[in-house]
Amino acid sequence: MSIEYVVGDATTPQTEGAAVIVHLCNDLGLWATGFMPALARRWPQAHSQYVAWHSGALAVPFALGAVQFVLVAPDLWVANLIGQQGVRVVDGVPPIRYAAVRAGLARVAAFAQLHGAAVSMPRIGIGLAGGDWDAIQSLIATELADKGIPVTVYDPF
Repeated sequence: MSIEYVVGDATTPQTEGAAVIVHLCNDLGLWATGFMPALARRWPQAHSQYVAWHSGALAVPFALGAVQFVLVAPDLWVANLIGQQGVRVVDGVPPIRYAAVRAGLARVAAFAQLHGAAVSMPRIGIGLAGGDWDAIQSLIATELADKGIPVTVYDPF
């Protein structure tokens, strides 16, 4: 299976059936830039659950590579994937952590397969996270598309 690229709004997946919207989060519990404001406007519970997760109110550990799946509508989940350490470049190293992104995408794959869901996302990890799209695209292909999970990547209008 391949990755489909479309121009559109990643908060409203154009798929048939169940879907998971994946986005990248930091390990500081901050939710302020990139795709997050649009996601919070459309699905405020994705933000409130992320805050609760970060505060320790939930049993699932808040750590790099972890993923929180928030049901936001029937057959639609937001996957808060912790894939960046901090929010700033430190000693020339961007916040993106490819191993954490890979681990998180593997968790997304297991969840998507269990629920028969497609995966939708913006181009994760290339904004403030400072990631290289070719590297991230390779992880998406390996962890999702190559496992038969339909993946759609949305570019903004």
